[in-house]
Amino acid sequence: MPIKQKTHILFDTGDVVNDNANPFAIKANGGSGSMRKKAVDFFGDGDVNGVDHEQANGLVNGDHHGANEQPEVNGIRETKKKGLKLTKVRRRQGNREAAPMDPAEKREAQKKRLALKQKLLVGRQKLPMWSAKEALKEKLNSSKCIVLVGETGSGKSTQLPQFLLECDFAQEGCIAVTQPRRVAAVNLAKRVAQEYGTELGNKVGYTIRFDDTSGPYTRIKYMTDGMLLRELISDSDLSFYNTIVLDEAHERTLLTDMMMGFLKKIMKRRPTLRVVIMSATLDAERFSEFFDEAEICYVEGRQFPVEIQNTVAPEKDYVDAALRTIFQIHTKEPLGDVLAFFTGQDEIEALEQLINEYAKQLPSNIPQVLICPLFSGLPQAQQQKVFVPTPPGTRKIILATNIAETSVTVSGVRYVVDCGLSKVKQFNNKLGLESLLIQPISKSAARQRAGRAGREAPGTCYRLYTEEEFSKMRNAAIPEIKRCDLATAVLTLKARGENDVLGFDYMDPPSRPALIRALENLYSLGALDNKGNITKLGEEMSLLPLVPPLARVMIAAARQYDVLSEVVDIVACLQAENLFVSPADKREEAAEAHKKFAAREGDHLTLLECLKQFLALSNGKAERKGWCETNYINARAMSNILNVRKQLRQYCERAQLSLAPSTDSRDAGETKDAILKSFLAGYMHNTALLHPDGSYRTVGTHQPVAIHPSSVLFGKRVEAIVYAENVFTQKAYVRGVSKVEGGWLTATTTPK
Repeated sequence: MPIKQKTHILFDTGDVVNDNANPFAIKANGGSGSMRKKAVDFFGDGDVNGVDHEQANGLVNGDHHGANEQPEVNGIRETKKKGLKLTKVRRRQGNREAAPMDPAEKREAQKKRLALKQKLLVGRQKLPMWSAKEALKEKLNSSKCIVLVGETGSGKSTQLPQFLLECDFAQEGCIAVTQPRRVAAVNLAKRVAQEYGTELGNKVGYTIRFDDTSGPYTRIKYMTDGMLLRELISDSDLSFYNTIVLDEAHERTLLTDMMMGFLKKIMKRRPTLRVVIMSATLDAERFSEFFDEAEICYVEGRQFPVEIQNTVAPEKDYVDAALRTIFQIHTKEPLGDVLAFFTGQDEIEALEQLINEYAKQLPSNIPQVLICPLFSGLPQAQQQKVFVPTPPGTRKIILATNIAETSVTVSGVRYVVDCGLSKVKQFNNKLGLESLLIQPISKSAARQRAGRAGREAPGTCYRLYTEEEFSKMRNAAIPEIKRCDLATAVLTLKARGENDVLGFDYMDPPSRPALIRALENLYSLGALDNKGNITKLGEEMSLLPLVPPLARVMIAAARQYDVLSEVVDIVACLQAENLFVSPADKREEAAEAHKKFAAREGDHLTLLECLKQFLALSNGKAERKGWCETNYINARAMSNILNVRKQLRQYCERAQLSLAPSTDSRDAGETKDAILKSFLAGYMHNTALLHPDGSYRTVGTHQPVAIHPSSVLFGKRVEAIVYAENVFTQKAYVRGVSKVEGGWLTATTTPK
């Protein structure tokens, strides 16, 4: 079999076969008789330290028509199923009003926007969606609901909302476009505002948790699915919108699945409402059946060939393998940005540091590297750096979680490094235990990741797993509704008038035990009465953008204990990941620096002390950055905390929850007790008692748990603890831990 040689590795050219499960012709990995050779060292021409790959010659590209498909007509492929199937506004910056512009500035700004609009129009007209524009508009005008399957690069997320504005039914009202992830909602809104020639926040805007740029004249609003669900509380028919577009529906998030159930009911009450379900994968038939045989259309993508390279043998350490592969690409391949997929923030930040260290050792003739992390907990300003064009003579290396699979498109990517794994939460209803497991991704996700390399030009995907491992992957991920804690979902349903949560129209019904446990937990929080009806307290909890236990904590802090200001600060800190930094080579120094924040009561008051000291600094950027470095505090996490804190305070003001400091003459110890009792009000199920053998066992289920090593209470023996989460990794660890008095566990926590 012929061997195709690259400068850094040898590949076996495999046979090309069609993947019949995928009408987008992502051609499968194939080949036999593979020859294996060591890759070269990424610092030289040796033959060590490389990652072995073999070519599968899988092209994420090609022509393929399913058995029920007909040739394209006007850019749209039809199916045989049921006949024809197609397939004056204030300027805002986030939640702040921008400084007013004088008339001359406004004219100049609008002139620039229109010039950019004309420039972008050239690119829009080359998109596959553009050639399907008129046929799509015809179907949208005549159909209440369609399912649109758009290949990678088709332009469906940016173009369809603009096409909708030209339809007869959309001349009044707003078009909502939901996204599972905030970063996608923000970036799509920015792009469409540019293409439409309008200022962001005027005709085009976005709404995400803790940030809203939409206004009364907004015609296209990108938003997270959770924010649209929140609007159902005040407007059960979503009457403000003429069209609802559920984008990335194939991800099957809990909130997207719930939104589909609500929309199915709303469509019966509102005959004029249009609904579009958009997917990048082939769930079309499932979606069509759920929406009463909705019409389906497929729009071909603008996907360039992507060469798939699998490792010849399994890699024991995928992070190390990724590091070596990234430098093989950087030192041996033509310029082009690299997108590497990992499972979480910890891996990404560790790898970011390693790459920067190794990059300093490279010869001067090797291009510079620009490292850009991308994960959901990253502050929005940091996320935006990913989308800034790469400087000349530089290679951008993007280290991302699965947030970059389908939700965002990053220009310039020519190489993808796929670890083949992601973090998945699995909730155990009997134990109330959430396992955070690193598991293989699905074949569908693997194809989506590979496709990122072929958006603008031919590319290469380096899979850090073998062809055999790929063949064993699930075809698609398990819907989130089948594996998560349903308390938030049930409270959402109850707050929107859906009392029969067991009989709600789910696309994939969750298990009955999972729903019953959620009902029981909400009852114990006081959110439901003994008949399962939502209480006034439950209605208040549903208005806060938090999980039910934290919402209950906030209300208890305001109504019972008068410590809401302090609790808001702690809750904001809990929303961030990895606030305290502990580099491998400076663990002792970091531990010593963190001691100044440590509270003997536990993690909640430790977080409060850290934020208090940070807020006591001046607003100088240099001073704050220096303080974070000196004290081994994650500056990115702190930036995110400040944003969440600001927004939570605004939510509290709207909900008439007082943030004023207590007027009671209580001492510091009493204030600390009040804070911890507030958390106990929301987390009475997350408590454990110390046993004579030194172990902790949960109250109720008597499950053995261990305090996580990151906790300030690690290794301590206290009578009782309350914790934020119980996560199983190697064993059941509790995190976000504080000590409480045993007598508090039996005290009532119902609001007065």
